[in-house]
Amino acid sequence: MPEPTVGQATRLALAIAPHAAAHPGESGIHALPGPGDAFAARATLAAAADRTLDVQYYIWHGDETGTLLLEALWRAAERGVRVRLLLDDSGTTGLDATLAALDAHPRIEVRLYNPLFHRGFRPLNYLTAFRRVNRRMHNKSLTADGLVAIVGGRNVGNEYFAAGSGTVFADLDLIATGAVVGDVSGAFDRYWNSPSAYPAARLLRPAPPDAAASLEARFRQVRAAPGAGGYLAAVRESATVRDLLAGQLPLEWTTALLLCDDPAKTLDTTGRKDVLLLTAMLQAVGHPEASFDLVSPYLVPGEKGTATITSLARSGVKVRILTNSLAATDVSVVHAGYSKRRRDLLDGGARLFELEPSAAQAKIAKRYWLSGSSHASLHAKTFAVDRARIFVGSFNFDERSAFLNTEMGLLVDSRTLAGRLSTIFDGGFPGAAYEVRRAPGGSLEWLDRDPPGERRLTVEPGTGFLERAWVRFLSILPIDWML
Repeated sequence: MPEPTVGQATRLALAIAPHAAAHPGESGIHALPGPGDAFAARATLAAAADRTLDVQYYIWHGDETGTLLLEALWRAAERGVRVRLLLDDSGTTGLDATLAALDAHPRIEVRLYNPLFHRGFRPLNYLTAFRRVNRRMHNKSLTADGLVAIVGGRNVGNEYFAAGSGTVFADLDLIATGAVVGDVSGAFDRYWNSPSAYPAARLLRPAPPDAAASLEARFRQVRAAPGAGGYLAAVRESATVRDLLAGQLPLEWTTALLLCDDPAKTLDTTGRKDVLLLTAMLQAVGHPEASFDLVSPYLVPGEKGTATITSLARSGVKVRILTNSLAATDVSVVHAGYSKRRRDLLDGGARLFELEPSAAQAKIAKRYWLSGSSHASLHAKTFAVDRARIFVGSFNFDERSAFLNTEMGLLVDSRTLAGRLSTIFDGGFPGAAYEVRRAPGGSLEWLDRDPPGERRLTVEPGTGFLERAWVRFLSILPIDWML
C-alpha cells in the first residue's frame, strides 16, 4: 500500500472522524483485559496504520509474541509507514542484532532510552553508573497515525500475552481515540527528543548486508512454530480493530486525562516535584469521598504511602487493595517492602487481598482478567475512585514508580469501567485471591474462599520457611526507595 499523500484521509481517520466530531474534547475508551485480544489489537492496529507508528515500551522480548509484533512493525514500514520504536535499554537483552536490522530500514528508526553502554556483560553498567542506570523508562504505549493509542500495563513478551505454559501476567490496557491521543503523541515526542533517548546506530554494531533477509527468515521461522498458531489465529479472529475501522467498536466517549512523568525525571537527582506523575495524579484525583479500590502488583507504599492510605480509610473511605501473594509474585524482594506494612494497613482500616498463584483457571480467568495458565501473577496497575473514575497505566504504588522510573497512564471518567473494577472487589475474589486479616490473637491469617467453603491459613500460602525467612530479612533493610 503506498503511503497516503498530504490531505488524503487514512483508514483510521475515516473511521474515527465522525465519532470524534460528535464528541468534541472527549476521548473514546475501550478496555483490553484479555491477553489474546491485547496482542491482536497491537498487531492489527499496526496493520491498520497508514502514516505513522510511535511505539514506546519498557520490556520487549525476542520470543514468539515479541517477534510477531516486530514483524507487524516491519510490514508497516514496508508499505510506507514511518515507524519510531523507543525502548528502555534494560529490557532489550539479546535484541541488539534485531534492533540494528530494524533501524537499518529506511522507514524505521530505533532509539534506546537511558542506554547501557557495556553491551556484553550488562550488570557491569550498574557497577559503573548505578545512579543513572537505576532510573528506567517504564512507559508503555503504541500510537497509530496519531489517532488511536493503546496505553496500559503490558510489556511485550509471551508472559504478557499468555503465550506458552509458564507464568503469565494478569494485566489491563485501554484503547483510546479522540482528544487524549494528541497528549499521548506529545508525550512520546518529548521522550523521543529527550537527552536520554539515543539513536540505536550510536550504540549497536551496524547491521550486515544480509540483515533484512535474516530478519525475514526469523519471521518465517516464528510464524511456522507450533506456539505461534494461536496468536496468528487471534489476529485473524480479533474483531477489535476491525470493528474500530467499521465504526462499530463500543467506545465510551468521556473525559480522559494523560498522566505522564516528564523525561527530565530520568536525569534529575534533586527531587523536583514538578516533573513527577505522582504530583499530577494526587492533584487530579483529589480526595476520594466513598471508595478507593487499588490493584497493584508491586505494592511498596512506604511510611508516607501507608499513612496516606490509612488516613483515607479512617476518614470513612472504603479502601480495598489487591496485590500479589508471596507465592504469586515474580519479584520476592518487592514483597518484602509490602509485607512489613500489612499490619499497619489492616489496623488503619484497609482491606487486603493477595492473588493466588493458581488463580488463572478457566471460569475465574474471564471474570478476573486472568489467562489460562496454571500459574498467574498480577501485573495490572489500576485503581477506581468512588466508582466513577479509573486509572490504567504503568504506575506501581511503590517508591520506584514515584521517584525513580518514568511512568504514564490514563485517568478516565467512567462509571462503567470504575464500577466494573469495584464490583469485582465487592465479590471478594472467591477462588482467586486470599483476604489477609488480623487473627483474634493479633497475628495474620489468610482466608481462602471458594465454592466448597472457607479455609483459614496461618502462614503465607504456598511458601516455604526459607522463602519467608528471606523476605523477613529483606524487610529489615532500608531498601524501599529502590524497590
